[in-house]
Amino acid sequence: MNLQDRFLMAGVMGWPVMHSRSPLMHNHWFAQEKLKGVYVPLAIQPENLEAALRGLHALGFSGCNLTIPHKQNALRIVDEVDLIAQKMGAISCVAVQKDGRLVGTNNDAPGFIRNVKEFQPHWRADRGPIVVIGAGGGSRAVCQGLIMEGAQEIRLVNRSMERAQTVMSQLGGPIQCHSWSDRNDLMQGAAMVVNTTSQGMIGQTALDVQLDKLPTDALVTDIVYTPMETPFLAQARRRGNPTLNGLGMLLHQGPLGWKAWFGIEPQVTPALRQLLEQSLT
Repeated sequence: MNLQDRFLMAGVMGWPVMHSRSPLMHNHWFAQEKLKGVYVPLAIQPENLEAALRGLHALGFSGCNLTIPHKQNALRIVDEVDLIAQKMGAISCVAVQKDGRLVGTNNDAPGFIRNVKEFQPHWRADRGPIVVIGAGGGSRAVCQGLIMEGAQEIRLVNRSMERAQTVMSQLGGPIQCHSWSDRNDLMQGAAMVVNTTSQGMIGQTALDVQLDKLPTDALVTDIVYTPMETPFLAQARRRGNPTLNGLGMLLHQGPLGWKAWFGIEPQVTPALRQLLEQSLT
């Protein structure tokens, strides 16, 4: 059936979920692509996740995104999980097949990489050591993306060494775990630094990391986008480093969801980025 002959439906499941900017982004694409459809926030309590996912097919949904706290729990519910999501231990996107089967994947890693390449087209993951701060779900996505892009050395640092070692054992590759006390020294000679923690987000304390030893041409990124410039990014900008916030990671994982649900990839345009930026001010 042609997409023009259907009313298309997708959404984002989370608890809570009303803060999500995903509906604004996806509904912009429905208008951009001149398609009839809607993308809705679905506030699903954890104990209702399986019933909600299984109900997608009967309701006519093509799929959904998953956010906190559902990304890991969905692994045991869906019928098929791709290799990337298996390695990361989390699902960010579910596609509903014609027969009702649920296929899970994780688009956070390619979303991160696509965002970096939009702003630095000549960026290479193997240019030098990369420092990744944090060992949660965001860290797994970033590390997986960097490994897929050919990173040669990932210096993973986290307050809990045990959590960092778990990420290293799950993803393998060039990840090396380091003590939190060494975090500032790890900046020496690094080509890129990524904050994957929630530190610096509105309502959170600032990230306690100093960039004095970081080369001034190193890219400093943060997966946080509320605020658009965290204290960590402001510190980097003041010393002359190129910086990048996390809004584009959200933007660039979106088209991959559309490809799984509807077979097309909408464009991440300056107008869309501006729309989301305005919603955050």
